[in-house]
Amino acid sequence: MRFDIISEIDDVATIAANTSIREVERLRKIYGKARWRKKKGIAMIVLEDGTMHRAELHWYEATSFGRKEVKIKYLLD
Repeated sequence: MRFDIISEIDDVATIAANTSIREVERLRKIYGKARWRKKKGIAMIVLEDGTMHRAELHWYEATSFGRKEVKIKYLLD
């Protein structure tokens, strides 16, 4: 599902880092070797149909690559 993030991501927390991430080898293969972290946070998003929701988002992040593969985990409202 496509969506746009329309606010700052709040309550950011690290879920896993480096070898604790199940998909770390895939991330390194696609984006490159780095210290990868899986993170989560809360933000306002707009879905394809134009509806706005507060959602918990999960993504992978590395210092040299930034935020990659942002996914909606839960719609909170």
